[in-house]
Amino acid sequence: MMKHIKKQDYTINRQDRAQINQHRSCLIWFTGLSGSGKSTIANLLEKELYQQHIHTYSLDGDNLRRGLNKDLTFSKEDREENLRRTAEVAKLFVDAGVVVIAAFISPYTKIREEIKNIVGSEHYIEVFVNTPLEVCEQRDVKGLYKKARAGEIKNFTGISAPFENPTHPTIEIKTVEESPQKAVAKILEVLKSKL
Repeated sequence: MMKHIKKQDYTINRQDRAQINQHRSCLIWFTGLSGSGKSTIANLLEKELYQQHIHTYSLDGDNLRRGLNKDLTFSKEDREENLRRTAEVAKLFVDAGVVVIAAFISPYTKIREEIKNIVGSEHYIEVFVNTPLEVCEQRDVKGLYKKARAGEIKNFTGISAPFENPTHPTIEIKTVEESPQKAVAKILEVLKSKL
């Protein structure tokens, strides 16, 4: 079937959109355990970028599972497909000239590399929100760790499924040492050269 599909090129491209937006686009991909602080930092970052008149859009796992990915379970294969689809959506937004902010556990090195390849390494910023498991469990905002420990949730990252720490993230945030505001300042510093 793929041999019958041909890429359609249009006159307006990413560079044109960057010119009209007065900034370039990229994907800022937050990875870390559930409860690590990914969404908190991502939300603060988007507010700051908005104040700077940067066009942004946040992709959220729960929101995508209510629509685009509602047919997926939480099996390892479906979780990887969830992330692959999210990366494809992010790629479209980046092409549209938007700074995409995505906060997903994304526990495996292989899938994070695939995300980077889909979007393009030159448009990809990986932010590892490095928070110890015990701190994430203490926060347990959604009560998921408690359910995972009780065996109510299978394949839960950090409890019954692994999390592979990124070895070379663009940015590492250690939340026990850095406030969300300091984390945002750190990300904005890296973003200067990307925008």
